[in-house]
Amino acid sequence: MEKEKVETKEVVKENPDFWTTEERKNSKSSYGCEIIVSNGSMDDVNTRKAPNDALIVKYNVDSNLHYDLTRGSRSNVFDMYYDKFKSDLKSIDYGRGTIKPNLWGYTPPSKSKKRKG
Repeated sequence: MEKEKVETKEVVKENPDFWTTEERKNSKSSYGCEIIVSNGSMDDVNTRKAPNDALIVKYNVDSNLHYDLTRGSRSNVFDMYYDKFKSDLKSIDYGRGTIKPNLWGYTPPSKSKKRKG
């Protein structure tokens, strides 16, 4: 009797992004907020490599708890998430970032080559 080989395929469930690209673009102009991490794990949003003014937002979608890391004033972040998720918004807490907000996303200028004369 031969054993049959059964191939199993692992189903990799990607984290869906609940924000469209248009909503992400308009969040800055409409609410003054920037979404840094969308639908990340608790480890993703608790990173220290984020600005120290970032907020951790917890909300429910389809009875599952999701986490975002967002920059902006607390009242504007609340307005943006309440408009999107209504009563499924659970909490807005301070993040653990350690980078100064004015240095977030800063890239030093490239050094130009000096000519030898």
